[in-house]
Amino acid sequence: MKIHPLSDVQSTQIGANTTVWQYAIILKEARIGKNCNINCHTFIENDVIIGDNVTIKAGVYLWDGIRIDDNVFIGPNVSFTNDKYPRSKVYPSSFQNTIIGRCASIGAGAIILGGVTIGEYAMVGAGSLVTKDVPPYAVVYGSPAKVVRYINQ
Repeated sequence: MKIHPLSDVQSTQIGANTTVWQYAIILKEARIGKNCNINCHTFIENDVIIGDNVTIKAGVYLWDGIRIDDNVFIGPNVSFTNDKYPRSKVYPSSFQNTIIGRCASIGAGAIILGGVTIGEYAMVGAGSLVTKDVPPYAVVYGSPAKVVRYINQ
């Protein structure tokens, strides 16, 4: 494991051969698998689980309730949400769960609303707004994101 000295990593649950770059913040209860690449300027909250071989590019914030399976790519500045009705200083009894299936890829600047599931091998185009579940092997893009075709592994 390689943790840059300018990062703030509170979690001890980080797998072997994972690299955490400068200015990343990882809270105490976050779980990160082996051989991951957590780029600079990222934030990972407590109730986040990240599988093995995952790449999280710069500017990504992972909030409570996000589950990322193995071999996932999350492009730069992808935005996730976890509260359907956010209000300042008003917290839900539980946050929405967002699931990213194995081998899925999310393009730069996409917005992923809370509570959705992105299926295995799915691809989300850059800048897309994902408002509902994405089926496995689907390629989606647009605002709101729509299935444009299906791919194989």
